[in-house]
Amino acid sequence: MTEQFDVVIIGAGPGGMTAATYASRANLSVVMLDRGIYGGQMNNTAEVENYPGYNSILGADLSEKMYASSTQFGAEYQFGTVQHIERNADETWHVVTDMNDYQANSVIVATGSEYKKLGAPGELDYAGRGVSYCAVCDGAFFKNQEVVVVGGGDSAIEEAVYLAGIVDHVTVVHRHDQLKAQPILQKRAFATDNIDFIWDNEVESINGDGTKVESVTLKNTQTGETTEHATAGVFIYIGLLPVSDAVADLGVTDDLGWIKTNEQMETSQPGLFAVGDVRQKQLRQITTAVGDAAIAGQNAYAYNESLKDHAE
Repeated sequence: MTEQFDVVIIGAGPGGMTAATYASRANLSVVMLDRGIYGGQMNNTAEVENYPGYNSILGADLSEKMYASSTQFGAEYQFGTVQHIERNADETWHVVTDMNDYQANSVIVATGSEYKKLGAPGELDYAGRGVSYCAVCDGAFFKNQEVVVVGGGDSAIEEAVYLAGIVDHVTVVHRHDQLKAQPILQKRAFATDNIDFIWDNEVESINGDGTKVESVTLKNTQTGETTEHATAGVFIYIGLLPVSDAVADLGVTDDLGWIKTNEQMETSQPGLFAVGDVRQKQLRQITTAVGDAAIAGQNAYAYNESLKDHAE
């Protein structure tokens, strides 16, 4: 069965839910599609301390509040993994999931990104309990403690410098003998007194007491020797992957898979918008996803109105 909507939103994280609020409040018929529970990565965040209006709120609680807002004007939420998106001859959109088919005048992609994983034992077990992929999100929880940053690129070194202003000590673990980060970032890190480096090592396992991280086991990439390094937190920065497979053949992504938009959240395909972490952008936060989505939701309304004008 094919369902008809004015707007199909792919993803029900903070971006998707905010877009649903704006679009449905404008009296559009809206459905949010997600392969998991609404809230996305917010559900894996113990506490959110940088969202306006809350000094601190559990990620799962913020998800619930956003979901209540997103559905109050009639937007629907349905499970489904999007497998294919295509533009019809009449300039509407066809969205295919593993559960259903949808026809819509416009589509908002809010699928986010995924952190590249080390694949080390303990990484998933201690996610949110000492293992983090976002210093801006979680750095404040490690004040006066020792943390490890894994990686040697721009993101890893930027995060190490950021963390150095919060925690007691930062150790950067890199599998090579020199960093890949830009020279200016390297200079800042090397000049920071409470940042040290362990070269030619990779994380073999992340260890803890069942509740929190206590150490990492490191393996020297040259000698094979293993050592244990005590730490309260492990910040992993070996890259992000956009979740954009469904639009890969539409010509709207860059070489790395990030979706390109203008400031109105419009892609090069009329009626196709993108918001949040899947966009080609610098800062990926709940607040920026929400801002993107407000713009996209309103512009989806404007786009739907323009179709009515053309039909008259």
